[in-house]
Amino acid sequence: MRILFIGDVSGTVGQKMVHDYLPRLRQRYKPHFIILNGENAADGRGITEQIYKELLTQGVDLVTMGNHTWDNYDIFNFMDEATRMIRPANYENNEEVPGVGMRIINNNAQKLAVINLTGRSYMGSFDDPFRVGEELIAEAKKETNHILIDFHAEATSEKQALGWYVDGKVSALVGTHTHVQTNDARVLPNGTAYQTDVGMTGVYNGILGMQKESMIENFRTQLPTRFETPDQGPGQLNATFIETDDQTGHAKKIKPIRIDDDTLFMD
Repeated sequence: MRILFIGDVSGTVGQKMVHDYLPRLRQRYKPHFIILNGENAADGRGITEQIYKELLTQGVDLVTMGNHTWDNYDIFNFMDEATRMIRPANYENNEEVPGVGMRIINNNAQKLAVINLTGRSYMGSFDDPFRVGEELIAEAKKETNHILIDFHAEATSEKQALGWYVDGKVSALVGTHTHVQTNDARVLPNGTAYQTDVGMTGVYNGILGMQKESMIENFRTQLPTRFETPDQGPGQLNATFIETDDQTGHAKKIKPIRIDDDTLFMD
């Protein structure tokens, strides 16, 4: 099984990068499943139904979310009907929250379970991702050995800890949220592909997808600053390609992908 995971799509520039480069990525890697984190897709704050549907028309099979899931109120109008979207499964009042935290998607006879979790370090009040993750893994294994976790978390140590905890239990655990691609992609000893952060898809000459000037001013002065997501300028696309064994679901390889002005996409 071949899986392409696209990191945090942020704003108009991020959407354009997906539109421009996803066809070429599909041609090169021929993925059976394309997963995309879309929690920043609407101007860096949440997602709208229009953006969600547009991503699906471009070939995205499932959209994952994160701590900005509810930032755009439009999501409450369609979340429960969005059968190809998941949000973090470990809300403390999970049963009262719209949407679900895991879905099993199909491609002919192949099935992939995708689980969305968020960390607790510096992320607010959430339930234990280790316990919730283990429960969902057990549920998923009733249908498939192919399981991918999008762990939306701040602390590198928390991401690594969950990665080692689920090694051999899932096909892959990839991190999102911090928007900077990490150089630690590997297959762990028991067969789980791991990367601390896939990186983001959005403006290239910014800071974490935001306008750099306001971010710099905030750090310099410590005064409240409005962070804006640029709607034009050079873009970047960060993703990860994972290949798994058809029978065991264990990862065979993991390859980070980076497309920007300094790392040109080569056909």
